[in-house]
Amino acid sequence: MMVTYWVKTPQWIKRFFPKQVIWDMPADGEPTVYLTFDDGPHPTATPFVLQQLEKYNATATFFCVGNNVSRYPEVYSQILDGGHTTGNHTYNHVNGWKASNDHYLKNIERADKYIHSTAFRPPYGRIKYSQIRKLKKKYPDWKIYMWNILCGDFDKNITSADCLNNVLTNLQPGSIVIFHDSEKAYAHMSFALPLVLEYCREQNWKMKALPK
Repeated sequence: MMVTYWVKTPQWIKRFFPKQVIWDMPADGEPTVYLTFDDGPHPTATPFVLQQLEKYNATATFFCVGNNVSRYPEVYSQILDGGHTTGNHTYNHVNGWKASNDHYLKNIERADKYIHSTAFRPPYGRIKYSQIRKLKKKYPDWKIYMWNILCGDFDKNITSADCLNNVLTNLQPGSIVIFHDSEKAYAHMSFALPLVLEYCREQNWKMKALPK
């Protein structure tokens, strides 16, 4: 099945969402890019990511699925011990467009018992306005983070070189990039991530986790 998605998030898409939803970080000040990893933790992919980040003195944000945190608590602890931040990605990777508001919020609450973060990213970027309102009402201090570069590491119809190119042709200070620390994405991610980190170092860009 062909996967359709935007590598670079169009500006018009962002205008459909409330201001509370964050797509980009400020590009002023010290040049910085923000690498994020969705769908983990995973016993193979996550340790690889952590090793690469440590090598390049980079920090990142891991938007974790609660069920995976429950299955691999020791890997989740490695993320925190490495100085990285985590975010809630629901307990079962729920598509908000296909879920009732009550089910969606309860799934987030269930994940919160394991993740303890004030950052949230909706799986697939799919969340209803009504779900945003309910989420912000229950957790007013939470930040909802989207992205502006989707590398496509999950896409079996592209090559690992394509995945790398998706990032490098769009990357700039303030970018929020999505990789996935998952089994499905591992082949493309493990090829592209070290080269992205090296590129950022050559540009003298910092690589930081999203603000808590």
